[in-house]
Amino acid sequence: MRLIARLLIASLMGIVVLIGSVSRSSADGSILRARARVSGVAGSGISGEILFFQARQGVPAEVLILARVEGLAPNSVHGFHLHENGTCSPDFTAAGGHYDPGPAGNSNPDNNHPFHMGDMPNLRADNKGVAQFEHVTSRVTIAPGPLSLFDANGSSVIVHLNEDLGTTGVPGGSGGPRIACGIIELIP
Repeated sequence: MRLIARLLIASLMGIVVLIGSVSRSSADGSILRARARVSGVAGSGISGEILFFQARQGVPAEVLILARVEGLAPNSVHGFHLHENGTCSPDFTAAGGHYDPGPAGNSNPDNNHPFHMGDMPNLRADNKGVAQFEHVTSRVTIAPGPLSLFDANGSSVIVHLNEDLGTTGVPGGSGGPRIACGIIELIP
């Protein structure tokens, strides 16, 4: 038990140091930051915040994605993706398909899956319905360029009702219905 407590404390201290260094670095412009505030349909109780961090320099460009989503069913698993349009209205289908830019891109969630640039690991809610997520990706950027989430129509984050099975050609295998959405915006 003491080992678990020590590991938990060490992990928390590491996150505090990382966030502190990101805050200092972003003040001098060396770290780009973005945020999406997700919410479910009215009355669902689903809400959360997704944070994106990227160093201005570095090859390959890597984006750290941190998320916390509340109001999910306890002990549930949900598909979690970056989508091709920066809108959530009139309903979550306006977010379009999975983010997959380029001449060979295919945003259909049931085709080319799990190889879309916007595919990410599943969200896993704890026994209180809270999902916390940390992921590093080189599939997208928040800086200008061909993989930027900030193209002409922006991008959004979608939480799906079901688990993403990581399958291709299976209807609903990428998470099924959309239960929450958030527009990704740069943080100055």
